[in-house]
Amino acid sequence: MEQITDRLIERFDAVLSLVARLLMATLFLLAGMAQIGHVKSFTETLANDGIPVVLGGLVFWFLILSGVLLVLGAATRLVALAQAGFCLLSGLVAYADLADSMDMIMLLKNIALTGGFLFVALHGPGRYSIDHWRRQLAARSESA
Repeated sequence: MEQITDRLIERFDAVLSLVARLLMATLFLLAGMAQIGHVKSFTETLANDGIPVVLGGLVFWFLILSGVLLVLGAATRLVALAQAGFCLLSGLVAYADLADSMDMIMLLKNIALTGGFLFVALHGPGRYSIDHWRRQLAARSESA
C-alpha cells in the first residue's frame, strides 16, 4: 500500500505543489486587493489593533507582493517563511481575546496557515515554479 501511495505522490507532486501555492496565495492576494482604494481605512483598522499607521501601507504591499511571488514560485522558501511569520504575528495581535470564540477560531486559522507556510518553506515550490526553472538553468550552466 505504501508503494502505491509513494507512486501517487511522486506522480502528482508537481501539480499538487502548484495548487497548494495557488490556494495559499489566494488569501494574501484577496486580502491585499480588497484594500485597494481603502488603504487609509485599512491602516486605521490596524492602528486600532495597536499597529503603527506607517505599517499599513507596508502590510498592503506585503500581502500583494508575497502573494504574487508565491503564485510564481519565486523566492518561495523565503516568502513562505515571511508569510508564516506574518500569519502568526498578525493572528496574535488581531485575535488576542481568547475568551471570544470567534477570535479563538481566527487565531487557530492563522496558526494552521503558519504551519502550511512552514511546510512550503521546507518542501519548496515544486517543479512548476520560477525557482525550479532557475535551478535548472544554473545546473545547465555548471555542466557546460
